Amino acid sequence: METIHIYHTNDLHSHLENWPRIQQFLKQNTRRHRQNGEDVFIFDIGDFIDRWHPYTEATMGKGSIHLLNDCQYDAVTIGNNEGVNLPHDNLNHLYDEAGFDVVTANLYLENGQYPDWIRPYTIYRTKRGTRIGVLGLTAPFPQLYQLLGWKVTDPFSELEKWLKPLKKETDIIILLSHLGIRDDERIAAQFPEIDVLLGAHTHHVFEKGKIIHHTLLGAAGKFGYYVGEMALKLNDDKKIVQRQAVVYNVEELPAVHDEPEQINGYFEKGKRLLGENITFLPQPLPADPFAETELSKLLCLAVKEWCQTDCAMINAGLLLGPLSGSVTDYDLLAICPHPINPCVVELTGRELLAVFEQSKDVSLHQQQIKGLGFRGNVIGKFVYAGLEVSAQRLRLDGKALEPDASYTLALPDMFTFGHFFKDVLVHKQKQYFLPEFLRDILKWKLQQL
Repeated sequence: METIHIYHTNDLHSHLENWPRIQQFLKQNTRRHRQNGEDVFIFDIGDFIDRWHPYTEATMGKGSIHLLNDCQYDAVTIGNNEGVNLPHDNLNHLYDEAGFDVVTANLYLENGQYPDWIRPYTIYRTKRGTRIGVLGLTAPFPQLYQLLGWKVTDPFSELEKWLKPLKKETDIIILLSHLGIRDDERIAAQFPEIDVLLGAHTHHVFEKGKIIHHTLLGAAGKFGYYVGEMALKLNDDKKIVQRQAVVYNVEELPAVHDEPEQINGYFEKGKRLLGENITFLPQPLPADPFAETELSKLLCLAVKEWCQTDCAMINAGLLLGPLSGSVTDYDLLAICPHPINPCVVELTGRELLAVFEQSKDVSLHQQQIKGLGFRGNVIGKFVYAGLEVSAQRLRLDGKALEPDASYTLALPDMFTFGHFFKDVLVHKQKQYFLPEFLRDILKWKLQQL
């Protein structure tokens, strides 16, 4: 029988502290399989990069491409961290030096053409001539992609379109899906042509895979905590007769001899690249997640001015530390690592008051959240620009709110994606400001001081 080994990673999010062991594991197993005459393929299912890490931020993700090249990955698909957290030109040139294929069937240029670094699918041939078709899909955020100069389409429509030629041209079909577990399970039920589906985005783990009808699903969690492997055995008719899936806990893999040096090296290299002074503060700006400080007020005012709105609101938990003296890009990354953009909504005075009242809930300030781009600990106290309470009434720039008048509010986009203020914000039209993150806007304001 022919044996094909597939290794897969996903949602590493630049947690390079786990990379040395992953790198060693992939290289050793690739070498072993090839010595045994077996074919091996390595895939990443997106969100390999995350701009919280100084090495990723300093190189705008390009440093990570060298890591993937070094392990001889065969193909990747992009995740939302590559797709909507990089400016257009940076994403367009992210893979200039890639030694692997980028397969993402539902991402296009605005003119409806694929950029020259993307293909919807690719086909590999094993030593015995088995044709393996690999197709990729990424999570669709149409409004955000459009603001960055891209066009993202419905993944199910793309599957309908591309599976037909793939089925004719291949013996095995593998889908790299950065869509999330619900869509993956739906795809497995709806498209039996897919033999293997490697999933991501929702950070789920299938310790021994999951079979839905004909399809074997695999997923390896997040942050490089796991590496997944699948072994497929094929008969002479190139039909899969045996399949097995497993994930390896990276903590339990053999240590690398210079592991601490490698991990620290990535961090320090990024820190050096981000070390240019951008301003000097004669007085320190402290941070406190549960208090309104000069730093949090400065960021809130910067968001209001950047978005040119009537008022703004941020949560103090966005700022993870103080600033003082010489300030560098690294300092801003360290205190504001979130890939969060400002967003503007238009509210009536009555709705604005409702948001303001909800934002005073102390239990909300204490809430710990993960995801939505937030890289901190707690939400923290809410800070406002343009809004103040006077004589027990909410005022905007000194004037009482009119219940039926319209006002524009700028706030972090995380509050429009989650379950916050949902009774007010959920149905509102939202204007997102990309590609600048909140730290970029803070930098802009600091340089004006």
